[in-house]
Amino acid sequence: MKILVFISHVPDTTSKINFTDNDSRFDLNGVQFVINPNDEFALTRAMWFKEKQGATVTVVNVGEAETEPTLRKALAIGADEAIRVNAKPADGFFVAKQLSKVIADGGYDLILAGKESIDYNGGMVPGMVAGLLNYSFVNGCIGLEVEGQKATAIREIDGGKETLKFDLPLIVGGQKGLVEEKDLRIPNMRGIMTARSKTLTVRNPTSDESQTSAVKFEKPVAKTAVKLVNADQVEELINLLHNEAKVI
Repeated sequence: MKILVFISHVPDTTSKINFTDNDSRFDLNGVQFVINPNDEFALTRAMWFKEKQGATVTVVNVGEAETEPTLRKALAIGADEAIRVNAKPADGFFVAKQLSKVIADGGYDLILAGKESIDYNGGMVPGMVAGLLNYSFVNGCIGLEVEGQKATAIREIDGGKETLKFDLPLIVGGQKGLVEEKDLRIPNMRGIMTARSKTLTVRNPTSDESQTSAVKFEKPVAKTAVKLVNADQVEELINLLHNEAKVI
């Protein structure tokens, strides 16, 4: 079984986010980047299939040269090879077009991705890729088993869980539950050294241009200070809840 895992290069949640050029561009200064957490769940599940069923695992990213350390980390965790499409990931549709071409050329049986990335939280790329390739797709996946050319997936739905069966090829948007956080892999020294000799292929993008552009970014409005009300000032508390918080 050939598995392809999408790897997004995203800011660490501890990094302070700022914008430049009249708030039209993301400021990269001082920002640490990591593998998108939802993609880590997908990669860890792919490693299980590699160890238990002999699958081969390739990771792919659409990004410029600065994303290669993130791909190398995925290789150190245990992926067999990596592909980087040398392009700035301008929008979801552009990224989906690049990834669709990689899948079409590689003949993968199972494509694993996070249900969304934690930078823009668009949650659109895996579904777009499935639409472009006319592949089966399951999102919000919290369980996955594969036997031969048949897959069984469990996904979260409102009020419960749903079990689905598919023929491969299949695209999966995974999240926590696909594996547990305690099962996530940390590269060891041997993995890091081995990753240096693994193949990282750089591909040129397709000629497709992005369809959207960012006009302006805005940070959330800062939270107001907490107001403390003495226990004997019930009328004042009711007034604040009614007129300011507007919850009663």
